[in-house]
Amino acid sequence: MPRAARDIPPPLELACLKALWSLGEGNVKDVQRIVAQARPLAYTTIMTVLERLVRKGRLARRKVGRAFVYAPQSPRDAMRRAAVNELVEDFFDGSEARLMEFLTGADRLAAPAPAAEPEEEPAGIDTVLL
Repeated sequence: MPRAARDIPPPLELACLKALWSLGEGNVKDVQRIVAQARPLAYTTIMTVLERLVRKGRLARRKVGRAFVYAPQSPRDAMRRAAVNELVEDFFDGSEARLMEFLTGADRLAAPAPAAEPEEEPAGIDTVLL
């Protein structure tokens, strides 16, 4: 069964989105300059990622002079909500209460499970005395 498209973009797309959220809008060179602080990439790589984000509807693009200017289509908080929802579904069986217990350490503060009783040795001939 094919997996449904994720709401959370892959790391490189997310890096470009983060750059644009901080800029408000920008061209390829602007995005490249910000992304390069963590991961130096070619101009054409950034351009390809931005075009992919436009096709996916995550960015808007408009022509200014000879260059395109890109702007995010959704706020950063919408992406954060999607990421948290995915985390809750995948790791906490859809339970926000379980996530909160995990984050506050409540699950670690619960009484520890009783220690297992030592295993009894199997009945048989005691070879020490032989």
